[in-house]
Amino acid sequence: MLAMKRIADPRVSPDGRSVAFTVRVTDMEANKGRTSIWLADLASKAARQLTSGESNDSSPRWSPDGKSLYFLSARSGSQQIWQLPLEGGEAVRVTTQPLDVDAFEPFRDGRSLLVAMAVLPGKTPDETKKALDAKAKAKSTGMLFDSLFVRHWDAWADGTRNHLFVVYLPGGAVRDLMPAMDADAPSRPFGDLDETAISPDGKTVVFAARDGGRQEAWSTNFDLFAVPADGSAAPKKLTTNPAWDTQPRFSPDGKTLAYLAMSRPGYEADRFEIVLRDGLSGAERKFTLRADDTKTGDRSPSDLFWSWDGKTLFTTAEHLGQKALFAVDAATGKARIVVGEGTVVSPQLAGGDKLVFGRHTLTSPVELFTVSAAGGPVEKVTGLNDADLAAIRFGQPERFSFKGAKGDTVHGYLVRPVGFDPAKKYPVAFLIHGGPQGSFGNDFHYRWNPQFYAGAGYAAVMVDFHGSTGYGQVFTDAINGDWGGAPYEDLMKGLDHALATWPFLDGTRVGALGASYGGYMINWIAGKTDRFKCLVIHDGNLDERMAYFDTEELWFPEWEHGGTPWENPAGYAKHNPVDLVKNWKTPTLVVHGMKDFRVVYTQGLSTFTALQRKGIPSKLLVFPDENHWVLKPQNSLLWHDTVRAWLDQWLQ
Repeated sequence: MLAMKRIADPRVSPDGRSVAFTVRVTDMEANKGRTSIWLADLASKAARQLTSGESNDSSPRWSPDGKSLYFLSARSGSQQIWQLPLEGGEAVRVTTQPLDVDAFEPFRDGRSLLVAMAVLPGKTPDETKKALDAKAKAKSTGMLFDSLFVRHWDAWADGTRNHLFVVYLPGGAVRDLMPAMDADAPSRPFGDLDETAISPDGKTVVFAARDGGRQEAWSTNFDLFAVPADGSAAPKKLTTNPAWDTQPRFSPDGKTLAYLAMSRPGYEADRFEIVLRDGLSGAERKFTLRADDTKTGDRSPSDLFWSWDGKTLFTTAEHLGQKALFAVDAATGKARIVVGEGTVVSPQLAGGDKLVFGRHTLTSPVELFTVSAAGGPVEKVTGLNDADLAAIRFGQPERFSFKGAKGDTVHGYLVRPVGFDPAKKYPVAFLIHGGPQGSFGNDFHYRWNPQFYAGAGYAAVMVDFHGSTGYGQVFTDAINGDWGGAPYEDLMKGLDHALATWPFLDGTRVGALGASYGGYMINWIAGKTDRFKCLVIHDGNLDERMAYFDTEELWFPEWEHGGTPWENPAGYAKHNPVDLVKNWKTPTLVVHGMKDFRVVYTQGLSTFTALQRKGIPSKLLVFPDENHWVLKPQNSLLWHDTVRAWLDQWLQ
């Protein structure tokens, strides 16, 4: 996994003939990734590296004339925008901001850029830099707060907000488009500008933001705002939906604004629907994305974009263990699948009727492909990992389904051990996904990859229990208030089905592993059954009641458990693993990141304390510098070595 070249952020040239993208390679000695800019010709499929990656170059964006690429780089110390002429010559620095530039998009006029930077509301980038520098020089270290968020994801709040700016070229003069807003656009943690749109005439910027003041820790109410690109007026709120609105997209003629909208406030896993609005303030039409005409065919779209002629919208959505690419008729809302196998990422328009997209599967990391907008065979554009993949033995993946809780059909995957011999019996790694509204499907995961277990001599089994995504919103909603009910039943029935279907699986040597909600489920399993020989918990809650007071995004437990702990204590007690510690017997490895502010590390310490006090064989692996994920290469290596050794100790 660490040897793979990680392709991301593809961007097609204005003429539709080339695609720029980033490639991340792992530098084990430096213990970090290095990202560089690459370019591929869509006709010849030839790819070449444009930058070295020594300064982590990222976010390639085409100039409107297609003659150069803008990109982000820290080669000058701070992260700024650079421009590379494609006909020859060195990259030149475009911005000289006192703060890091975190994301950007060029305007079509070629004379300005839409830029995101973190500033103190009401202060300029220069004033923000001076204030933050003065704070850093102070001898006192106390932090004083009067509202949430106090900390978010893996960082303590410092008072800054992600604001959108227009940077004028040349010279780099800046204008804050939302100076008075105490809100983030894009939302944190920083990503790209998928939550923004520039109108075709370049006069208007539309963005999504949660402008809820003190309510943002328990609110999912993101609204759309429109602001003149010259900053001549304050942002104007476009939507009043109390739930989540995001991903605004102007039609090619600028007459229609498409966006995605949820309907239930406070529920981050609600189904998005596609909304089409006439202009910025006209009538609206709403479509539910459907994979078929049945009750369970509804899907939640993402990656929304228009066709050249404005008659079709393209989007991706999780679908039966895949992430498919859909085409949606803008007039009727009728949808069809363009690419149905694997996990499709970052799709966009190319020349003619072609689409460019990234795709990864259980046997391949992301590579770039093209396909006709009408569907049909896909053509591979890049093969940067082909040589490495040819030298690797993979386990064969196989889909299965069974009757789970409530009599519903539940899906899953089996990955056979590498070097599979049908005459042998193999131990089983039973992997449980997080979310809980997530999926373990046909994708190449860099932290929970079933091929790692297959390569170590295990059969990997994964079940998309009630609550998983890609099977209809009713199926996803089934986990609300029932964390230890139907999902647990699905997992046990799914494992039983796998053991009965494939005789090479050794039911006496099964270990269960999970992270996040999967870690919660491992704690729940420990108190419900002793069928597993060993368990692995990564960043999982032990006590749902105390976890509410420790976490930062309060809307999540409030929705999942039906309110706050003082309003609905029964919701937090219904399936609380801490109440079943008395039943624990199974050897358990506990892993936690100390910078995880979503599932705080004290939950892992509590789990280990209980295991040790009860005399149960157990180990604790703590990462002081990791958040909800394990990202540093050497830490990833230690994580996998530790987990494999634990499984081998109890299952081999």
